[in-house]
Amino acid sequence: MSNSATKPFLLWLDMTHDRSVDELIAHFSASCECRLAVASAMPQRASAQQPDMICMHFDRPDALGLNLLLEVKRSVPSIPITMFTVQHSEELAVWAMRARVWEYMVLPLTEAERSRYLRALTQLCELRRNPNGQGKKRQVDRYPAFPGSIRMTAAHQKHQALNKVLQYIDENFRENIDQKALAQRCGMTSFRFSRLFKEVMGIGFMDYILGKRMDFAKELLDNSQMPITSIGYEAGFKDPSYFARSFKQYNGCTPSEYRQSNRCEQPGGLDSAGEDSSQKLIEGLLRGVRA
Repeated sequence: MSNSATKPFLLWLDMTHDRSVDELIAHFSASCECRLAVASAMPQRASAQQPDMICMHFDRPDALGLNLLLEVKRSVPSIPITMFTVQHSEELAVWAMRARVWEYMVLPLTEAERSRYLRALTQLCELRRNPNGQGKKRQVDRYPAFPGSIRMTAAHQKHQALNKVLQYIDENFRENIDQKALAQRCGMTSFRFSRLFKEVMGIGFMDYILGKRMDFAKELLDNSQMPITSIGYEAGFKDPSYFARSFKQYNGCTPSEYRQSNRCEQPGGLDSAGEDSSQKLIEGLLRGVRA
């Protein structure tokens, strides 16, 4: 295999107002094969090779660009998306997390952040290109360093014992999780684990699991046509009646009411020019990722 074939292949979408993506691409061109998506004329090589990552570069994210990100996610769900943005806010970061982007990167990048991203990207490519590799399934290590503003006290270091447990919960919250077994993994009694978990997370263990399941169920209600009973099973509820009762207690409405209300509140969509531009870009992307 050639050296270029072993590099991560990044397909870039320039969503900036000043078309400044070339400067950002330059930070990755030495380590990755970078191609700029052009709706009218996708590069021939891109059409023969599936990207490892779709990178969307924003300066000031607007409704048109964010709607396009969602459309790309729906159209090619098997390919992860990295969102690079100059304008940053807590609300935007939460939106990106709920949109299931693979990574959310705030510009300008520090060298440490760029290196961390490239390490995680390399691990991801190895997993995607060798899905049947030998040994235990590897995890992609893409956790950022703690912000410098956080004081690393002895108490904080003690709470780091929960880090691997939280990762396990995030990956398995739809399954039955034994709190006693997790406590043993941390070398704690169930009582100490329960108390420490609430101290660190601000919420009890079972409430945390329930919140994860509810967020997952709401995402399916928002973005799929699945029957509500099936959504309950997918979110980890074994009893449809219990799912309906829990959902109403947690969200103040039934799953069907939530779905109907959310659809009614969605904006009418893009104007015809915006729709045409988005559709062309999507079509160009699909030519590049559906080999």
